[in-house]
Amino acid sequence: MQTYRYEVFTSVIESKIKKGILRPGSRLPSVREIKNNYHLSTSSVQSGYDYLVIKGLVKNIPRSGYFVASDRKQNITKPLLNEYTAKNEVFSRNVTLISPRNRPSEYTSFNSATPTDLLIPQNLILKKMQEVIREKGASLLRYYPVNGSWELRNQIADRASQYGCMLNPEELIITDGALQALYIALASVTNPGDLIAVESPCVFSVLEVISNLRLKTIEIFVHNENGFDAAYLKKVCSDHPIKALVVTPNFHNPTGILMSDDTKKELLSIAVEHQFPIIENDIYGDLYFGNERPSNIRNFDEDGWVMTFSSFSKTLAPGIRLGWLHAGKYTAETERLKFALGRSVAPIYQELLIRLLEDRSYDKHLRSFRKQLKKQAKEVLEALRQYFPDRSYFQTPDGGYSIWGSLPEQVDMKSFYTYCENQRILFTPGDIFTFTDKFHHYFRIVFAEHINSNSFQSLENAGTKAKDLL
Repeated sequence: MQTYRYEVFTSVIESKIKKGILRPGSRLPSVREIKNNYHLSTSSVQSGYDYLVIKGLVKNIPRSGYFVASDRKQNITKPLLNEYTAKNEVFSRNVTLISPRNRPSEYTSFNSATPTDLLIPQNLILKKMQEVIREKGASLLRYYPVNGSWELRNQIADRASQYGCMLNPEELIITDGALQALYIALASVTNPGDLIAVESPCVFSVLEVISNLRLKTIEIFVHNENGFDAAYLKKVCSDHPIKALVVTPNFHNPTGILMSDDTKKELLSIAVEHQFPIIENDIYGDLYFGNERPSNIRNFDEDGWVMTFSSFSKTLAPGIRLGWLHAGKYTAETERLKFALGRSVAPIYQELLIRLLEDRSYDKHLRSFRKQLKKQAKEVLEALRQYFPDRSYFQTPDGGYSIWGSLPEQVDMKSFYTYCENQRILFTPGDIFTFTDKFHHYFRIVFAEHINSNSFQSLENAGTKAKDLL
């Protein structure tokens, strides 16, 4: 079973709390004390305390330290089950929060995880589309195969094999974006009222798909160190009939965390043991900041338990509505659902992607795109750590678009967001990433827009306001 460095002290604190040795309100050792006593890094100690706070065992009081929580409703041994019914006004608010295109251009947007116009390879895309139109002509106006172009599916499978992910083209379905792929995957293996496990925090659009399918969820904490609390999932599966796990192992949105290979293998082992599929979101897998593309959970799957999906809207342009789903042993069910949702994805998009993949211009674009994103992530992180209060926390992303941050509990978040709105600065509140109330003092910062001097000034203004609110 996977262990974490910080467990050497968190397990001691948990045990003492459960045995009543540490009473509600008791002060806990400082980060410095834990660091010295257990020979851990500051980040490991902070991760451990964050873990205890998320589980409801510990409370962080700004400028005072960590204390045993007085009200521990969320016991670590009892997962919180959520049955969520979407409300129109909540849905509309959340769509607005993640859609800067609904706002005037003078807003400084840190809230939409799509590439800005300045980062989209417009010339490349338009040139290839013109070539496709000239060569294919009226054939682009006809239906394509329900599962998508055979040539495109082969191209996707060939490219995935280069990083060890073996996809069978016959088990691939071309979809109208990643959300349709997720919907098809979930609907093919669940019924309304079924219980699934999801990562926490979890991106809003995924939660809406779950809500529309009327599923119940157990939210499982995303770990700073290795990407997922596999031990907690294992316990949950022993106590509850989990029908599926939805997870983003590579550059999770909103935290930007990369799941370790050991954790990926452990999740697969748990899924096989308890006979449920893993629905793997790999939409950010190509946006890595390291030296090589990370593996998927699918890399380690020999029996078809993993359903992997992705799209090209995050890496090329948001208007290119083309995704894919590799359904493994669930291919027959997903094919029927795809047929019911519409015959085929726009042929021009399929032919465009065939061109971009076969001549490697997609990979050439990715190299420069990743370089720019990595540079912007570093600059934004430095600004956040410089301008925001000392007790704030910002997760360093391993790839993708997002930085996950939190402000001290003393900060009035409503006042903070009101100020940012008035100053035309857009962040995404943490409440949007959960069915619970665990992330009230968290927020997501997206660095997919072109970062300039106005961006840094906006971050400085927001950070100054956060300090004032202390």
